[in-house]
Amino acid sequence: MTRWKADLLLLLVAILWGSAFVVMRLAAGHKVIFYLNGSRFLLGGLLLFPFASPKPTPGTPGFVYIFLAGLALFAAVAFQQAGLVTTTASNAGFITILYVVIVPIILWVGWKKRPSLRLGLAVFLAIAGGFFLTTGGAYRPAVGDLLILIGSFFWAMHVVVVGLSQGKITALTFASGQYLVCGLLSLGAGVLLERPTVQVWWQILPAIVYTAVFSIAAGFTLQVIAQKHTPAEDAALILSTEAVFTAFFGYLFLHERLLLLQIVGCLLIMGAVVLVQFRNHR
Repeated sequence: MTRWKADLLLLLVAILWGSAFVVMRLAAGHKVIFYLNGSRFLLGGLLLFPFASPKPTPGTPGFVYIFLAGLALFAAVAFQQAGLVTTTASNAGFITILYVVIVPIILWVGWKKRPSLRLGLAVFLAIAGGFFLTTGGAYRPAVGDLLILIGSFFWAMHVVVVGLSQGKITALTFASGQYLVCGLLSLGAGVLLERPTVQVWWQILPAIVYTAVFSIAAGFTLQVIAQKHTPAEDAALILSTEAVFTAFFGYLFLHERLLLLQIVGCLLIMGAVVLVQFRNHR
């Protein structure tokens, strides 16, 4: 696979995640964070499990990466869903996109991988675009913002772990394994902390099925495959276009309107993604 094809796959992942964000926003009001996340990740993992070779078990080579990725996913989605209950979708979108800054910082501090000037400029464009797109230029702090920020750190950790796992374990084994770890951890937390009714289960079932198939089984798996050919910091920037597609699907299905400044934000994020494609002035 060429670098361009890998980057296009990551763009497709951002589209899938953007569509799923709209679905998850509708489900967030039922306040069953752990059961919702546990069910959709477990279903996503089970859908891929028959195709994984070798099967993801504690004895599988590279299982430590599977566990760390599943743990990062568990924390990221839990903090994000908890934050969505007490903050606005615009705040959540802007704060989540901060992982494009956190990824190069983690690689710099942990692996002495100093970011280039070009990458720094692209990150700045992405953050500015994310701010304009998700807030319309007016950020209003909310209670859940800190939870979303903590979740953003774990999203960054997930991107880094996926990058580190390349070459150590097959893509489908890694993908199905991390979903099963995340799903089991989430369901365990749900048993301890939540008591959903049968009616609530029926109401969140469409979100579970849709996100399990498209966001998890398809989206996260394509991310693992594509990151074999794309550096983690560049992948984070491309995946940040999720905010653009979230806005698009919000307009399409939730009838949310975009201001001119928000459209400028979309263009800045896309400009950042184009910028990271250039190598040696080509």
